[in-house]
Amino acid sequence: MNESTHSPETPDLPETSETPETRGTPETAGSWEPADPPNREAGSIADGVRRSLDPKVIPLQRTIGAIVTGCVSLPLGAAVGVLWAAFGPPPVVWGSMLGGWAAVTGALGWWLYRWPVLHHRYASYAVHPDGIEIRKGVIWRQAISVARSRVQHTDVSQGPLERKYGLGTLGVYTAGTDHAKVSLDGLEHDTALRIRDHLLPPAGDDAV
Repeated sequence: MNESTHSPETPDLPETSETPETRGTPETAGSWEPADPPNREAGSIADGVRRSLDPKVIPLQRTIGAIVTGCVSLPLGAAVGVLWAAFGPPPVVWGSMLGGWAAVTGALGWWLYRWPVLHHRYASYAVHPDGIEIRKGVIWRQAISVARSRVQHTDVSQGPLERKYGLGTLGVYTAGTDHAKVSLDGLEHDTALRIRDHLLPPAGDDAV
């Protein structure tokens, strides 16, 4: 009679490979992701990321520049015409006056067309959980930090041209600082509203 011995069967275990990436991670290592930093909710505007102004601020400021150029050029041209009609200067003087008018108009128009690009290039902001930092200025540059605890109130304004381009200007009013009011233009209107709501002190808290 043949005798046979049986050992307890053990279930086959799937082969696993330990790599530096999976060693010491939770059991669901394949789908594990680092937790969000504290005080930074997903999708929150207060993520500390430095952002540029909305690009639509460039055509907006160029439109304003065209209006300013027209307001300066037309009266100046009219004055030159009145002087010519009243005194009838010789052609040399008349040519000099006309050339001066054209030069002023051209220089002003070019500068107001070029300036918005420079303004957009050097302006940025970053919203933090405890405040906002603004950098702007082409020739004289500024870096302004506003603590949330110092904010008394905020507002978002929108002129006719800003409304056309969907932009807004954020105004932050503070207490006990050198900058009683800090303005940041060139923001998308919805973004300006989100920053305003974030900077508002919590209900029941009074700014110092």
